[in-house]
Amino acid sequence: MRPDQLPLLTTLSAPSVHPDGSWAVVATSHPDFATDDYVGQLFRVALDGSGARRLTRGQHDTRPAFSPDGSLIAFLRAGANDKPQVHLIPSGGGEPLCVTDQPLGVSDVAFAPDGRTLAFIARVPAEGRYGSLSDVDAGHEDARHITSLAFQLNGVGWVRDRRSHLFVLEVPDVFGEPTVPPKGRAAKGLDPDQVKSIGMPAPRRLTEGDADFEQPCFTADGTAVLVTAARTEGPETLVGDLVRVPVDGSAPVRLTTGNLQVSHPLVDADAIWVVGTDLGDSGLDFVAAHSGVYRLGDDSPVRLTDPDSLTEGTLTPAADGVLAITESRGASQLLHVTAEGTEVLLDSDAGVVIFGCGTAGARPPAGSPIVVTYRTGAGTDEVGLLQGGTVHPLTDFSATLRSSATVREARELTASAPDGHPVHGWAVLPQGEGPHPVLLMIHGGPFAQYTAAFFDEAQVFAEAGYAVLLCNPRGSAGYGVEHGRAIRNDFGNLDATDVLAFLDHAIASLPGLSADRVGIMGGSYGGYLTAWIIAHEHRFAAAIVERGYLDPASFVGASDIGWFFPAHYNGSTQQQDAQSPMLLTDRVTTPTLVIHSELDLRCPLSQALRYYTLLKQAGVHAELLVFPGENHELSRSGTPWHRRQRFEAILDWWAQHLPVG
Repeated sequence: MRPDQLPLLTTLSAPSVHPDGSWAVVATSHPDFATDDYVGQLFRVALDGSGARRLTRGQHDTRPAFSPDGSLIAFLRAGANDKPQVHLIPSGGGEPLCVTDQPLGVSDVAFAPDGRTLAFIARVPAEGRYGSLSDVDAGHEDARHITSLAFQLNGVGWVRDRRSHLFVLEVPDVFGEPTVPPKGRAAKGLDPDQVKSIGMPAPRRLTEGDADFEQPCFTADGTAVLVTAARTEGPETLVGDLVRVPVDGSAPVRLTTGNLQVSHPLVDADAIWVVGTDLGDSGLDFVAAHSGVYRLGDDSPVRLTDPDSLTEGTLTPAADGVLAITESRGASQLLHVTAEGTEVLLDSDAGVVIFGCGTAGARPPAGSPIVVTYRTGAGTDEVGLLQGGTVHPLTDFSATLRSSATVREARELTASAPDGHPVHGWAVLPQGEGPHPVLLMIHGGPFAQYTAAFFDEAQVFAEAGYAVLLCNPRGSAGYGVEHGRAIRNDFGNLDATDVLAFLDHAIASLPGLSADRVGIMGGSYGGYLTAWIIAHEHRFAAAIVERGYLDPASFVGASDIGWFFPAHYNGSTQQQDAQSPMLLTDRVTTPTLVIHSELDLRCPLSQALRYYTLLKQAGVHAELLVFPGENHELSRSGTPWHRRQRFEAILDWWAQHLPVG
């Protein structure tokens, strides 16, 4: 594919399955150059294979959820300049009814078991901030008084003065007489904001305090909502507890203690299920910590999945338990987890990456359809039905992409590092016999992984004529705890050895790769490892260091995760300096393009500015590209025009320093 074909990339939400088990609803989203935004609606997907059809016509409709009886769908809708708000639509179709008017928008929504109440999460601006006080703009707000270590978040900004809180509201009659806002004499003396909310149900806020409450889930009897919330007492940790918030407004109760970080609660009649991560005695031992499925009964939480497996995403109700998605060797496993054990429903050898799954109802009977949103190497997101250990496609949202562009499936490779450790990965090859110039790409994280699924960056670079190599060196996710922790306090050693071994193996084993025309690139931690390698290896024609983690010591206090990340991944200050590419710029000779985003709070812009300047002072051919208004997620969810410009700038850089043909 080409950069101008970004609008052909459709992503899908997790499916929500109607209680009768005959159809599901998903939210679509795709980049749109005309609006320079993401556009998408809800689609109805028939489980009999008869296809999908559009259900809504908003600009940006997301997060669909059925009411327990299946009569309604709740979802979030955002317009061109509007924050996302909760809307309700009859499942049979009709005009959506907006039921919230939160100043900073809504991020999540859930139905009560009886379908009469909705719970939602919304950020609440502190008094006088974010437009809550007329005629006081951001530059004239009061000073911020900070007493904590965690006070900002990439993609959000300052967080302590706009915490996420839990609200509930009564579900209105979507078939009732619509309320028409008053005007003229009838509106005389009314506040304009009050006029806007006339006819909307009045929400009740159930939480207070200096913490973000997230991921609402009603208890089985509907008397309370379970949410996750960071611990606010004692030393700061990464632990998020499970909190029970009564709907009647009485005091919330924390249900978990200790150092288990919980997320994505799910309730059945007998127990509470969560995704949990043991963060050790300090509550900060996050390095390669493998989350798993836990069951909360009358006793302490019990882990039911293998400690060496990694559970990702939400849990889904299933007969006698839950469904969970795990990551393994660049693909997904779907597990049925019960109190008695775990059954594998989809093996990772299928080469499928699952992003979400759904079943019919809160506790579906055995044999109920399991619907998944998934991706393979043949195209972007699709909806499928899981039967007999195989995913059967129900949609073809990738059809336009496949008809307009060549989709190249990845070839699996396994190399051996000098110490014999296997290095697993893939190659995406261009058309023709070659010899092709080679791009070695390094993923971020480091506890993340490449997969064999469709990846827009690899497709764009292969279309331009480059052989793209993607591997998961030590430190990556999906290969067990030991593999993930192998680089702790030792960045730039085994990880660098692994990616270079994979590069050499690919060149030696795949025909048509040019051994003497190689570029290297990576983002975030991948930017780190790229910068580290070019300070030690001078074989590359050029490099791209994007949104890089380039100096652990100066990360502290500048990054949203700087207060814990360098100390736990790189060690003491002396160890951090020993692993810093910033202090090795005088060794670099490789032409280097530095790409960064102006609003990046994960790897702050200062990292790029200093690195670029030191390269220039050292006489290196270096260039800097800074994207205004973007954060750390530019390549994945940045504005469409900036994503296109980024691709075009990268291809232009490689055309100069690593020309094809």
